[in-house]
Amino acid sequence: MMLLSIGLSFSAFTTLSLAMEKHQQELHGKAQADAARRRIWRWLGWTLLTVVFGLCVWNHGWALGPVVWLGALTVAGLLLAFGLYPYRPRWIAPLAWALPVAGLAAASLPL
Repeated sequence: MMLLSIGLSFSAFTTLSLAMEKHQQELHGKAQADAARRRIWRWLGWTLLTVVFGLCVWNHGWALGPVVWLGALTVAGLLLAFGLYPYRPRWIAPLAWALPVAGLAAASLPL
């Protein structure tokens, strides 16, 4: 379940970063998205963060769920900010799709 939380957090941070003009220019150059699309990405990012919080609280309870949520946010944020944006910006969008799928597959495996 932790990999699913990290994957969804990574996707949430990716959509929130795509909602910013600066990151739009870094990733897409002159072919930027319009303001309506950036607004949709902002709403989607916050919705995904809320879903991840609910997933962590549902899985670990109120005592440990918010701590696990903050850990997932930290790992996803560090991967995005210090790993991919400076060195491999073209990998961000494919990983934003692939990581939640991989996390869901890992969460569905029996232990």
